[in-house]
Amino acid sequence: MIPVAVLVTAVLAGVAGWTQAGKIEQDLTARSQAALFAAGLPTGDVSFDGRDALLRSFPPGQALRALEVVRQVDGVRAAQLQGDITPLASSSPPPPVTTPTTSSALPTTTATAPPPPTDKAGVQAEIDRMLAETPIAFVPDTARLTPEGEQAARAVAIALAKSPATFRYRVTGHVARGPGGESAALKLSRDRARAVARILTTNGLTVKRVTYRGLGDTRPATGAEEDRRVEITVV
Repeated sequence: MIPVAVLVTAVLAGVAGWTQAGKIEQDLTARSQAALFAAGLPTGDVSFDGRDALLRSFPPGQALRALEVVRQVDGVRAAQLQGDITPLASSSPPPPVTTPTTSSALPTTTATAPPPPTDKAGVQAEIDRMLAETPIAFVPDTARLTPEGEQAARAVAIALAKSPATFRYRVTGHVARGPGGESAALKLSRDRARAVARILTTNGLTVKRVTYRGLGDTRPATGAEEDRRVEITVV
C-alpha cells in the first residue's frame, strides 16, 4: 500500500507541475505579445517552452528589435530567433565611424516605436485588428475559453490598460442559431461576454470601465464561425 500511495502522490505532483507550467507559458506569451505591440512589432509570432521564448516570422528589419523586447519581459529566461537572422555578438563592437572634418556632423536620430493610440477611433481600430488576427474562441457550446482564446483576451486587456483612463469598454457576446432556442442562445452569449469582461478586469482595467451584454443569435454575421464571436467596443 505504501508504494502505491507514493506513486499516486508523484503522479498528482507531476500533473500539478504540468498545469502550472502551461499557465506560465500562456502568461509569458500574452505579456510578450503585448510588449511587442507596444513597441510597434506585432507582425511575428512568439511561443514559449517553459520560460524560454522562440520568435518566428518577424521581418528582417524587425527581428533583432523584437528579440530584445521579449528578453526584457519580466519572467523570460532566454529568447532566440528561428531562421537565418541571428543577433550580433555583444563582444564585437561596431566599426568606428569617421566624420569628415570639412563639414559638421548631422544630428543622429533614433527610431522609436509609435506610441499606442489615444483617440477613440484609433483604439477601436487596434481592438478590431487584434480580434481579427486572433479571435477570442470558446469551447463549443460553453462559456469556457480555449487556451488560445484566453491568451487573445489577455493581450487585448494589456493593450487597453494603456489607453486613456476615461475610456470605457462594452463586451458583446454573439452565438449562432442552435437547437436550444432564443433563451439558451441569449444566456450563452451573455455568459461568454461576462467571461471576457472578467479577464479584462483582472488584467489591467478597473471594473467600472467594463460592461458586458449578450445578444444571442439576433445579429448573425456572414457565416457560422462569424456568428460565434465576441466584440469589444469603445464607449
